[in-house]
This record gives sequence, structure tokens and C-alpha cells, in this order.
Amino acid sequence: MIRLERRLDQPKWLSVAVPVGSLIAAFAIMAVILAVTGHAPGHTYRQMLEAGFTGNGAFSATLLSATPILFTGLAAAAAFRMQLFNIGAEGQLYLGAVGASWIALKLGDGDAGSTPLYVLAMCVAAGVMGALWALIPGVLRAFANTNEIITSLMLNYVAGFLITYLIFDSSSYWRDVSTLQAQSFPQGKPMPAGAEWPTFGSSVVVPLGFLIGLGVAASLWMLYSRTRFGFEVSVIADSPRAARYAGMRTRRKILAVMAISGGIAGIGGASQIGDFTHTLDPTGLQGAAFGYTGIVVAALARYNPFAVCLVAVLLGGLQNAGFTLQGPDFPSGLVGVMQGIILFCALGGELLIRYRVTISRRARARADTGSAAEPAR
Repeated sequence: MIRLERRLDQPKWLSVAVPVGSLIAAFAIMAVILAVTGHAPGHTYRQMLEAGFTGNGAFSATLLSATPILFTGLAAAAAFRMQLFNIGAEGQLYLGAVGASWIALKLGDGDAGSTPLYVLAMCVAAGVMGALWALIPGVLRAFANTNEIITSLMLNYVAGFLITYLIFDSSSYWRDVSTLQAQSFPQGKPMPAGAEWPTFGSSVVVPLGFLIGLGVAASLWMLYSRTRFGFEVSVIADSPRAARYAGMRTRRKILAVMAISGGIAGIGGASQIGDFTHTLDPTGLQGAAFGYTGIVVAALARYNPFAVCLVAVLLGGLQNAGFTLQGPDFPSGLVGVMQGIILFCALGGELLIRYRVTISRRARARADTGSAAEPAR
């Protein structure tokens, strides 16, 4: 008989061995899928490794792909640490992009020396917008006990319709209507030159947004592991009843954690504007699905901020390899399938961390013929 028994004591080595084992299992399952679809697994993995990490300029492209999912992964991890399942990082990133582009356009044209001002203003505006958007499901969870999974997920679609309306269905402040071509083919206003975030390095180009993401990861680790706030969040996550008995203000913590999560995702939207698109692009944002990929990152990293950075680079490399190798003999959908397999294996690994599998033999009871009940008279 196979049973799951909850672990009273979780060995530390499991927190490393299980995620690594989950990745190995995911690649093994993907190898079977590649073989069934007519792709040699070994050759395909070598191509993906070269296209995502070791090829000329591949790692720079991987860091570009990893930057937005680093922010959404940190946003998901920040909420999941308190058993708040914020699925709305996608929409919060959209609102962050709206806020960052608005403040950049308001600041107007500037020289290269004013770029730090743009970066700071864009991050603050994007963080505030993302936090406010995340507070909607946070308030509903704290005061109406509404499932935040449903509300945050539905708000993703609302945010998508909103940014589409701003660019395609209105003459809003964000839409470029300066030329006849722009009026006929809707597009966002281009950002000022000072709002273009710098990059660092020569052989490996590192975007500023990625460095900001590393700083956010370090700050998040300090907040959760070295402060009273982080201790109370851990207690509330483990035992809400014990937290209430100890006098911890659960509602305030729910609002604070959701705001932090949404603010991090919002800064990811600012990075999209400053590092990459330099304009509010609804089609590109919605097509990339950064928020949903961030959930995979957070789950595989087991909500550890530093592990989120590593997993974000890994999945960024997979995405970059998919874009590079995409063609008639390598459908880009295979990378999406691999991400899904990684997520399922990560969730399965989480189960093994919390529970141990035991196998026991259960003897079948045999009825004693001599003790059979007499028929009723």
C-alpha cells in the first residue's frame, strides 16, 4: 500500500536535491516527447544550449529574455511565501508599464545626464501602479475572504483590455496621433531619449533592469529573513490561527504582501519600457505572457528570491533558444511544452519535500468460518 506521510522534519538537502531532480525529470520527459515528434533529444539539447547560453551573444540575449520574468517570478514568490496566490503579476506588469510610460512622457525630453531621474521616477510610478492593482484582490481577500486566485487572474484580462483601449481604441495620452500614419496605424508615443535605460558590459550585455531585479531579490530576502515583518509572514503562512491568537494583524499583512508583490511586478513593466520597447506596446506585452512564466519560476525556485534569479536565467535561456531555433523543423511551441513540464515536475517535487512516500504491505483479513454469524431466527 502506497501512502503519503507528512514530514515532521524536512532535511535541508531536500530543498536543493528536489528542485534539481525536478529539472532532470522534466528534461527526461521532454526527451521522450522530442523523440516521439521526430527530434533527436541529444542534438536538440545541444542546439538549445548553444542558442541560449554558449553561442556568440547568446547569453546577452538570454539576460534580456530573463529580465521581465525575473520581476514576475519575484512578485509571485513574494506573495506565495504567505500562501497568497497572486496570479495577477501579468496585469500588474501591464499597469506598471502604463505608469512608467506616463511619467516618462510627463518628464519630457532630457539629455543623457538626466537618465537616473527617469529610471527612479519610472520605477516609483510603475511600482505604485502595480501595487494599487494588486491591492484590489488583496482588499477582497482581507475583508471579504474572496479567493485571490480568481480575482487576480480576472484582473489580468481587465488590465489587458485597458492597455488595448489606451492605444487602439482611444486618443489617450499614451497614443501617438502626431502623424497621419500614426493615426491610421495605432501605436504608443515614443519615450524621450533620457528614458532609455543603459546597458552594461561589452562581451556580455547586461540590461539595467536585470541589475535592478537582482537588487529587488536581495531586498526581498532581507525583508523575509531578517525582519519582524518576515517572521510574522512566515507564522501566518504556517498557521493563521496561531498568528491571530498571538495578536498578529493578518489583514494588514495580506494588504502589505499583495502590495509588495504587485509593486515588484509593476517595476518589471517599467523595465519593459525603459530597457526594451521604449513605448507602450499592448500587443507585445500580452503576447509574451511574462506573468504566467513567473509562476513557473517561483514554483521551481521554491519562493527563494536568489533561486528565482537563477531559474529566471534558465527559463530565459529556454525562451531565447526557442526564438533562435524556431523554424519548420523546430516549432516554438516545444519550448512552451517544456516550461509546462518543468512546472508540473516542480509541483511534484514540492509534494515530495512536504511528504514522504511509504510502501507497506497490508494483510487481508480472512473470515473465520467458525465465527460466522448465525442467521436470524
